[in-house]
Amino acid sequence: MSFFVYIIGCRKKSKLITYVGYTRNLKKRLKLHNKGKGAKFTRGRTWIVMYFEKYKTKKKAILREYYIKKNRKFRNLIKKEFK
Repeated sequence: MSFFVYIIGCRKKSKLITYVGYTRNLKKRLKLHNKGKGAKFTRGRTWIVMYFEKYKTKKKAILREYYIKKNRKFRNLIKKEFK
């Protein structure tokens, strides 16, 4: 079974904001975020997938998610591609 680590983004007053998470089903998870059923931070916004990685184990996906959440340089690099 595969797991995905993803970065989603949306515009808020011309500023690009991002959210990092992990899931088994990326399309389903994005739909949930956009319906307001995701994390509290993501509610009320329309999100697009900006970046994702695929992992074989949940443990590896969680470790990578944690790393990306803490690594501002990496997230800003992804943001630059969408400006």
